[in-house]
Amino acid sequence: MEPLLLTLPDGSKKEIPPGQSFSEFIQQSLPFLRDKALAVSIDGANPVDLSTVPKTNATVEFLTFDSKPGKEIFHHSTAHLLGMAVQSLWSHARLTVGPVIENGPGFFFYDIDMGDTILHPDDLPKIEAKMAEIVKLDLGVKRWELSKAEAIQKFKSENEPYKVELIQGFDSESVSLYGQGDWYDLCRGPHVPRTGLLKAFKLTAISGAYWKADAKNKMLTRIYGVSFPNKKLLDEYLFIIEEAKKRDHRKLGKELDLFSFQDEAPGFPFWHPKGTVLWNTLADYIREECFQRGYQEIKTPTILNSSLWKRSGHWDNFRENMYFTEIDEADFAVKPMNCPGCSLVFKNHMHSYRELPLRYMELGTVHRHELSGVLHGLFRVRAFTQDDAHIYAPTDKIEPEVEDIIDFTFSVYKKFGFNEFKTFIATRPEKSQGSDEDWELATKALHDALRKKGIAYEIKEGEGAFYGPKIEFNIKDSLGRHWQCGTVQIDFSMPNRFELEYTGSDGKKHPPVMIHRAIYGSLERFIGILIEHYEGKFPLWLNPLQIQIATVAESHSSYAKEVFIALKEKDFRVELDLRNEKIGSKIRDSILKRASYTLILGDKEVESKAVSYRKLGEEKTATLPKDEFLALLTKELG
Repeated sequence: MEPLLLTLPDGSKKEIPPGQSFSEFIQQSLPFLRDKALAVSIDGANPVDLSTVPKTNATVEFLTFDSKPGKEIFHHSTAHLLGMAVQSLWSHARLTVGPVIENGPGFFFYDIDMGDTILHPDDLPKIEAKMAEIVKLDLGVKRWELSKAEAIQKFKSENEPYKVELIQGFDSESVSLYGQGDWYDLCRGPHVPRTGLLKAFKLTAISGAYWKADAKNKMLTRIYGVSFPNKKLLDEYLFIIEEAKKRDHRKLGKELDLFSFQDEAPGFPFWHPKGTVLWNTLADYIREECFQRGYQEIKTPTILNSSLWKRSGHWDNFRENMYFTEIDEADFAVKPMNCPGCSLVFKNHMHSYRELPLRYMELGTVHRHELSGVLHGLFRVRAFTQDDAHIYAPTDKIEPEVEDIIDFTFSVYKKFGFNEFKTFIATRPEKSQGSDEDWELATKALHDALRKKGIAYEIKEGEGAFYGPKIEFNIKDSLGRHWQCGTVQIDFSMPNRFELEYTGSDGKKHPPVMIHRAIYGSLERFIGILIEHYEGKFPLWLNPLQIQIATVAESHSSYAKEVFIALKEKDFRVELDLRNEKIGSKIRDSILKRASYTLILGDKEVESKAVSYRKLGEEKTATLPKDEFLALLTKELG
C-alpha cells in the first residue's frame, strides 16, 4: 500500500506509512513534538486521540498546551487523574462528572459522591500525592467503545449509579471509555496519550455541589484543580493567584472606602465619597473625549412602557434579565439597555444625510436581573452605568465609523496603562433577529475595519448580540489577565423596528444603520478592573486621594492649612491630617490610603515655606518650595 500524505500547518508535507498511528508518526518524524503533542485535529474537525490511525490523505494540526483545545484536553485529562487518585484512596467514592471550566477556583473540577466520608482542605495534599504517583508511572491512556447496553451493564455491576444515569440519557447507540492502568471512566475524549505528561498540578478548592445542580438531589463533593505541563508554569500561575487575592477589588474597595454592598439591595453597589470621585473622574474623562469626537450627550428614562421593549425585541430575547413594574395599570420595564430610548430621541424629528453620522452618547444606568449565585463585587452587579453611544450612519459610512471607534477605544485603554489587547468578532447567535443579508453585510464591515487597521482577531462563533455581530476588545492587566470590556455592534434590525429614517441626497427616505459602542463597557466593572490592575495605587489624575498632608506637631498646623488651601484652589484632591499622632503613624496611614503623595510638614518646612514629600511606592523623601511642588504636580497631570 502507498503511504498517506499529511499536510502540516506550515504547508509542509510528510508521508505516513499505512496503519501507523499519529503517535507513532510523531515518534519517528516529528520528535520535537514527543512530549508536547496532546491530540490531533484532522482537516479542521474536532480533535481526536494520537492513537488514531489516519485512513486518507489529510491536513493535520497537532495540538499542544499552547492552544485552547490543547489546554482543555490537558485539563480534562488531569480531572481523570484526580478521579483515579480519589478512587484509589477511597474505594467507595463514586464519580459523577469532571468538566473543564473557564471561570472559577480552577481549570477543572470533579463532582464525587464520597458516601459518609467528609473531605476537608487538609485532604487535598494526600490526593495530590496519589496523583503524583500515577504520573510517575507514566501509564498509557487507552480508549475503547461499548454498546450502550453493555456500558450500562458494566457500570451497574461496579455500583456506579451516576454513570448509569448519564448513559441512559444518551441518544447514541455506543459510548466511549477512557482509562489508565486498571482504572477507567466514561468519557468522549480525547485525552493525553499518557499520564506522564501531566507533570504539574494543584488542587485549589473543595466545596459542595448538588448532582445536576438540583437541590432535590444529593450533595456531592466538588474538588477543583489547575494543571500545567511543567512546574515553572504552575508556580507562575500560583503567584498570580496570590497577587490577585491581594488585589481583590472587593477587599481593596473596603480598605480604601470606595464602595460597599448592603443587604437591603443585594447586587446594587453603594458608592462612597472617594468611590464617587473615582466614578465621576472616569465619567468626566470619557464625556470630554466623546465631545472632542463630535458626540452629543443625551439622557433617557429608566422606566419605559412594555410596548417599547416588545418593539425593540428585548421582550422576546432578553425578558428573563429584566425587571418590571406597573404604572397606571399599564406594564412598564426598567431598562436593561439604553438603545431603544436613544432611538426614540433620533425619531423625534427628521434628519438629513448631511447630519450623519449622528453620534449620541449616554452614561446610562441599566438594571439587569442576575442570579444571586453569580453576583461578584463590581464585576457582576444588577445595576451599572454603560458609557454607551449609538451612532446613526448611512451604509457607506459603517466601515470608516468602525475604524474611528477602534482608534478611540485603544486611545482610552492606553490612557489607563493598558497596552496589550485581544480582539474578537462575535458572530450571529442562534437566537437573533434580522435578515441574512443584513447580518452578512454587518459582519463583513467588522472584518474589513479590523483588517484595514492591521489588528489581529479571533472569531467567537454564535456569540454576537441578538440584533447584530460585534467586535469585542479584551485588555491585558498587570497580572496578565484578559478582561472583555469594549464592544462595537452593527444593527440593521432596530432602525427598521422603530421605522427610523433620514432624507438622503436623492431626496428619498432611507433607514440608517445603528452602531452600538461602549469602551469601558460598564463604569462599575471597569473600576473593579482598575482597582486590581493598579492594586489601588491609582495614577495621580485618577486617584480619589491625590495628596495627604501630615504634620509633625501641632505647631505646624497653621502652615499645613495654608498648603491645604493652596492645593484645593488648584483643584487637587487633598486631605489634612492634624491628629496628635507620631509622624510615622501618619505616614503609614497615608500609604494605606494609597495617597499619591504624602506631604510631611515640620519646623524646616514651615521656616522655608517648603514641603517634604514622599511619592507612593517610593521610600525616599524630597523637599521642594511649595510653588515648585505645585508645578511638579501640574506637570505630572500633563
